[in-house]
Amino acid sequence: MQINKRFLGSSGLEITPVGFGAWAIGGGGWTYGWGPQDDKVSEDTIRRAIELGVNWIDTAAVYGLGHSETVVGRVLHSLPAFERPFIFTKCGLVWDERNRMAEPRRNLHPESIRAECEASLRRLGIERIDLYQFHWPDETGTPIEDSWAEMLRLIEEGKVRLGGVSNFDVGLLESCDAIRHVDSLQAPFSLIHRDVAAREIPWCAAQGTGVICYSPMQSGLLTDRFSTERVANMANDDWRRRSSEFNSPNLQRNLDLRDALRPIARRHGLQSHRLQSAGHSAGREFRRRSLGLAVLNRWMAGLVLPMWS
Repeated sequence: MQINKRFLGSSGLEITPVGFGAWAIGGGGWTYGWGPQDDKVSEDTIRRAIELGVNWIDTAAVYGLGHSETVVGRVLHSLPAFERPFIFTKCGLVWDERNRMAEPRRNLHPESIRAECEASLRRLGIERIDLYQFHWPDETGTPIEDSWAEMLRLIEEGKVRLGGVSNFDVGLLESCDAIRHVDSLQAPFSLIHRDVAAREIPWCAAQGTGVICYSPMQSGLLTDRFSTERVANMANDDWRRRSSEFNSPNLQRNLDLRDALRPIARRHGLQSHRLQSAGHSAGREFRRRSLGLAVLNRWMAGLVLPMWS
């Protein structure tokens, strides 16, 4: 199946508007897990996404503490080279193997970045990462200039094709861009969280930096079938149980927001979550008139839509 593609900023990389988000397939047993997952189902779902035309997968070393990358790597190994999607992954969240439920540390020290990159390449079974992203800003005191210089070295060595960041503000983006162009920003964007539309997305548009939105359906919360009963039935180690958006009073407010879209969705012949996806990725006029979202721009390259559990 052919899906229309768009460029990731000025990078020259052409991607489908929707990618496969591999956070959930990391499984449970760690602090931001989604509960137990069936690896066979995960692998089959990735293959189906590729069959439908999706041409990129977004994962991270920390997802399942390496397990998500391992699952993705198995799928890649089973595919001929010409069918393989682009692989986006992330570094900068370092976990403690002795305590898998401990909060990962935000570490962008150059030596840590390099070690994580080598480990991701091994788990994925590839020679080059198409888009390597800093997952969160550093909290060890490492200057961002030192971190980004290491990204540049990995690109020059051929281990990484493009360099991006996630959850960075404009100040950090500018510090990186002064050293080497930032190919992409991955940021949270949904009906519930739209803060990046004010500063970060306009900055990216001006600089030719691609934007990838994560959690556009707020980790499943804004999908049509989500309910308060579903929260009650989540696995004990599902991180959403602890999230304020999935607990009172926010939970009902968020479900009411989703339900308010249903009359609009019916007029367009869509389910409300499909309307939201269209609003995130379609033209600015559709967004302004149908959803009342902040006006975005053509640098909005893609949405990360995970396999929700």
